Amino acid sequence: MCGIIGYTGSEDVKEILLDALELLEYRGYDSAGIAVKEEKTGETKVCKCAGRVSDLRMICETEKLLSTCGIGHTRWATHGGVNDSNAHPHRCGRVTLVHNGIIENYRELASDSGLTDKLVSETDSEVVAALLNYYYKDDPKEAIKKTVKRLTGTFALVILFEDCPDVIYSVRNVSPIVATLCKEGAMLASDLTALCRFTNEYFVVPEYHILELHKDHIVMTDFDDHVVEPEFLTVDWQLNAAGKNGYPFYMEKEIMEQPLAIEQTIRGRIVHGLPDFTADGVPDHIFTDCDRICIVACGTAMHAGLVAQALVKSIIHMHIDVELASEFMYSDPVIDEKTLVIAVSQSGETIDTLEALKYAKKRGATCLSVINVKGSSIARESDYVLYTCAGPEIAVASTKAYTTQLSVFYLMTAKMAQLRGIFTEEETLCFIRELERTPDTIKEVLESRKEIHIVAKKVLSAKDLFMIGRGLDHSALLEGSLKLKEVSYIHSEAYASGELKHGPIALITQDTPVVAAATQEKLLSKELSNIREVKSRGADVLLFIKKALAGNLDQEYEVITLPDMRDEFMVLPTSVALQLLAYYVSSDKGFDVDKPRNLAKVVTVE
Repeated sequence: MCGIIGYTGSEDVKEILLDALELLEYRGYDSAGIAVKEEKTGETKVCKCAGRVSDLRMICETEKLLSTCGIGHTRWATHGGVNDSNAHPHRCGRVTLVHNGIIENYRELASDSGLTDKLVSETDSEVVAALLNYYYKDDPKEAIKKTVKRLTGTFALVILFEDCPDVIYSVRNVSPIVATLCKEGAMLASDLTALCRFTNEYFVVPEYHILELHKDHIVMTDFDDHVVEPEFLTVDWQLNAAGKNGYPFYMEKEIMEQPLAIEQTIRGRIVHGLPDFTADGVPDHIFTDCDRICIVACGTAMHAGLVAQALVKSIIHMHIDVELASEFMYSDPVIDEKTLVIAVSQSGETIDTLEALKYAKKRGATCLSVINVKGSSIARESDYVLYTCAGPEIAVASTKAYTTQLSVFYLMTAKMAQLRGIFTEEETLCFIRELERTPDTIKEVLESRKEIHIVAKKVLSAKDLFMIGRGLDHSALLEGSLKLKEVSYIHSEAYASGELKHGPIALITQDTPVVAAATQEKLLSKELSNIREVKSRGADVLLFIKKALAGNLDQEYEVITLPDMRDEFMVLPTSVALQLLAYYVSSDKGFDVDKPRNLAKVVTVE
């Protein structure tokens, strides 16, 4: 859950590190720091502070840092408070390092090796630096191997040794590191977004392999000192895709990119109007051989799974569960060789989802993942992968990753219905045609964003807010409520409308706004009845409703009409409208929309 960057080459390293850390700040922004090898003296200079990368940049501007080799880190605190001492990089003797992950046995390591008195921070990471320095006898690889063999936990370590000029070392377990060689030099990072302004080619550093970055070449060896050639991957993102492109926040930019992201996600998977996963290497039989489906995911990805669950149950009439990945292994799940387990993650590095997937494989399940990053840990662990084409998503609050995940699930549902004889070919063609309308439909929602901005002002002062809906509307509102909580800090809860009278309606007052969704025709009368229940208790109601259902509404509601789609597809325009609502509430309150407090985008610690 921390951002890591390393560079050695021909360019000024300070600006490369700082620019990269700003791109990686969504992985953690409690503190930040860099360490560079000064050209004239050969000494390692460390600059770090609690706070944002912008604070670090101000400190670095006062320092004369002439160097073309260095490492950087932006932190999300796990061990120790948020202060300058706990910020990375950590230096002990001739070793300087940054670390992503958690070392579970760090206290024992410090005590057993007599390192406790040498430590100045509260972090597990400094213990690793001290241990490396303890073992370092002028052979970096040997020190790394001896240190790593004693570590229990997850780690991505990036290391500078004082007497190894212009060389960066790295080793990892679970926590990701990607690397590349480009015309500017050699680079590594915890996330591809930090590299994609330089190159479209990269490789994932395998676990328990030692990577050496030199100015003009890369060497990678296993723990038996065998040289291993990197397996380069190509990303389809444009080199400038991780920029804001003129938008004040990444979240707004990424909301606006959704029509294109969805189009790119579905385009290559529709052949002659029918869903086709041949290009992905996903065989038809995995959708017919399974007796049940289990989706494992966290947060927003889990909400995408809930939509898939509703689609599969209503169309395929098949048993399907959605499990919180963090609870999956501990809930005694019913998993066997007839279960299709689908893991969903934007980054492909979500540790809870990764561990759930490994557990399912041990139980004999076939594992399919829906992710956004090629070569990620979950991708490598899965039997099959369906990549979304969202491109880099920088804002912590997920938007286009969610809607592209939904798009894959719509394709998957249509494929299963076709293969199992539930849809005729014509019904499948019709379903896919509606999915192909989604980009244009979402463009209509985006064109009405000024209207959504106006109604967003009505909930700015709310301390509590409820969202109510039925069926698929409830699934969409769960995600909408999470978005509002994440970026505006308003306490928001989404309830199935019929559950109001079983308890939550006791909390409805004239100071409690209610956001309602009504896009499912067969549930409209019941939903409107529930809306009247909260209105009669003094709540101001903001209603998102499908245009075809908006006739003869009471004038006492604030109404946002949504473009018409078939009921089962209305989750997509509804979700985008709710994203805009959350975005405008947050930005109008003056918050940093992209970096909500206490949150990091990529969760790589359990």
